[in-house]
Amino acid sequence: MPVSIMLDAGHGGRDPGAVYNGRQEKDDVLKLVLAIGEILQNSGIDVEYTRTTDIYETPFQKATEANEAGVDFFISIHRNSSPLANQYMGVESLIYNLSGIKYEMAENINAQLETVGFKDLGVKVRPNLVVLRRTKMPAILVEVGFINSDSDNTIFDKNFNDIAQAIADGILDTLEEKGSGNQKAQETVRPHRNQEGLLLTQILLLPFLLLTVLQNQMLVP
Repeated sequence: MPVSIMLDAGHGGRDPGAVYNGRQEKDDVLKLVLAIGEILQNSGIDVEYTRTTDIYETPFQKATEANEAGVDFFISIHRNSSPLANQYMGVESLIYNLSGIKYEMAENINAQLETVGFKDLGVKVRPNLVVLRRTKMPAILVEVGFINSDSDNTIFDKNFNDIAQAIADGILDTLEEKGSGNQKAQETVRPHRNQEGLLLTQILLLPFLLLTVLQNQMLVP
């Protein structure tokens, strides 16, 4: 079965998220999520969404949807905001803890976004966020630049398609690295079988197999 991912466009409906000069986070991230989803679907990923229109759901509702759907990954897309305009710039990804495939995927997403022009602010731990704490699968919240940074907004607007591709590539590269392909991805990827150990076992069993064959031949009349 294909890998399944639930994409979440942060905020929505009565919750605009961060706002700057009339620009609303909920609009930026919905457009971006739909673009990412199309790329992933074209790459063979089973994509589901928490919303595809301007509606509001609580973070707990979103986490519950992901759990009930049984998806392999949960990716939430947001835009950051600072106390003062143009105070900070860059992208960062938030995860529950610095372990497992989610950590590697978050690093890959950041690295891809850096190639588009964003500053990489790193992967950070946020165990208090509901969509990271209450989801049962690897979950990442990506802050795609600061909405009150003019330079980040310029990157966002001028390189929109490249940003969607970068996030999708960060996800797909991780799945390829881990050999998930069309298999179910898990928080801790199953280790590959030790080929040397398998060969040693076969060598040790060889005398017993030969003895069994000889005994069978002796029993033949």
